[in-house]
Amino acid sequence: MARGSNFRRLAAGGKFGLIAGLFAMAGCGYSSDPKAVIRTSNADGQPIRTVAIDVFESKEFRRGLELQLTEALQKRLEAETPFKLATKERADTLLGGEVLEVRQSTIGRDFVNVRPRETSMTVVVRFYWKDLRTGETLVDRPRFVQTVDYIPPLGEDFYHGSERAMDRLAERMLEQLENDAW
Repeated sequence: MARGSNFRRLAAGGKFGLIAGLFAMAGCGYSSDPKAVIRTSNADGQPIRTVAIDVFESKEFRRGLELQLTEALQKRLEAETPFKLATKERADTLLGGEVLEVRQSTIGRDFVNVRPRETSMTVVVRFYWKDLRTGETLVDRPRFVQTVDYIPPLGEDFYHGSERAMDRLAERMLEQLENDAW
């Protein structure tokens, strides 16, 4: 008898945990519909359908990072948002910015030959999203930071780290286009 009541108590607790988890996810804005999360109109209620992405500028001596970021943004925008890419002349909005800083630091060293075992890369960007029809700034982030790790002994180098960083930055930047109500 004690065994059956313990089982019922455990099953009831599991059901409660499942229901609580579903409610928590529903309240956090998780959705499979991008239109449910991404801001699709400006303050005047005009729909936003197209976005132009300026090639990002860079203050870094390492060239190509701004192009990697621009390409990652274009790919993710087309795949993960309800917006379409357009030229600046035809677009409703403009997404642009610049790479401000890239830092590298060694997380751990190999004790035998004192080479880095794991390296951290931090990228700082400034970006904005502006409505070209009204001049309204929809999003402005003066210092947006992303850090990634890469492991040189596995054949990963600065290029692999920068590719991972720019892809993750693009993902997080598009998350910033969410409606302010969230």
